[in-house]
Amino acid sequence: MLRALIITGLLTIPVFSQNAVANGKPDINAAITRGVDFLVKHQNKDGSFGTAQRTKGLNIYAPLPDAHQAFHMGSCALAMHGLIESGDRRPATLKAIEKGEKWLLENLPKTRNFNRGATYNVWAHAYGLRALASLYRHHKDPAKRSEYQRQAELQIAKLVSQEDISRGWGYYDFDDLKTAKPSGLITSFTTATCMLAMHDVSETMGIKLPNKIMQRGVKALQAMRNPDFTYAYSYGHRWHPRNLINRPAGSLGRSQTCNAALRKFGDKAVTDEVIRTWLQKLFDRQGWLDHGRKRPIPHEAPAAVAGDFYYYGHYYASECIHLLPEKERGPWKQKLAALMIERQEKNGSWWDFPLYNYHYAYGTGYTLTILSRCK
Repeated sequence: MLRALIITGLLTIPVFSQNAVANGKPDINAAITRGVDFLVKHQNKDGSFGTAQRTKGLNIYAPLPDAHQAFHMGSCALAMHGLIESGDRRPATLKAIEKGEKWLLENLPKTRNFNRGATYNVWAHAYGLRALASLYRHHKDPAKRSEYQRQAELQIAKLVSQEDISRGWGYYDFDDLKTAKPSGLITSFTTATCMLAMHDVSETMGIKLPNKIMQRGVKALQAMRNPDFTYAYSYGHRWHPRNLINRPAGSLGRSQTCNAALRKFGDKAVTDEVIRTWLQKLFDRQGWLDHGRKRPIPHEAPAAVAGDFYYYGHYYASECIHLLPEKERGPWKQKLAALMIERQEKNGSWWDFPLYNYHYAYGTGYTLTILSRCK
């Protein structure tokens, strides 16, 4: 019985390695240093991170050329985001940030979408904004900051152009009704991801966001929210709220993201108690997400959990922690840091889903940012 509970994720038993703690607390700085060292060592010569060169028998739908452009840009942006937020200022790290910045600023404006079947470019725009916000906080040079702001405004405009005709954002448009804007599958988590990225640059750089667009995003998220603050996977899934993918186990990662987005855009229904409840669920029912980690087939795990929800969900959980009163944050940070440190690979990286050769970059970028927020 105990074995069955552990396998299904209804019971999780934390196991911490000898390197995971120092003086009874998670050794965050040591883990960050190892993660940074991995990214610095594996940075491409042109300054980017990740490649399309590792393949397997099964790969997700990725129409050329823009799908891989989006994967590459999104992964590089997250790696840069993590490197900067880590606070590591060793010479080799600063050099890697400089090389990565040059590649990012040159290539981010070129990110686009040709094939409407897969609008993965929205992820590149969103995480490009995160990287630009980190660069803005990192550099004090007015000229550099002006360029980051210009590029952020361009990425916001691209996200506005990619808003679905039904309001919100998704990453597939298989119907392709030949509309000016996408007319496909709106997903709750993609909508929240885009909104939070725009909120970050708005808060960091003082950029004014298009209010009507943001309010439409809020309404889309509210339409996909269930009374228990689970969120339907997509707009169509709201008609089937008790499907496994839409239940609490399937929504563990999405609820963190969507709660954070709605809270930051003024939804008073997302109270501190809601944030606490879903953070606690994340830890109590950790096995549901962990069971999908590293599985090669999307959504093959129980409750249709995909591997790439793992570090994604914890990244946004670290944002939720900072929505709580400061005096409450310490214990949450410690639990989250210990969990992330335990998941660190022997080579210093973190990854959760085999995506060509991009997963090391984005997984490590996510987790370096998580740990930096847990300090």
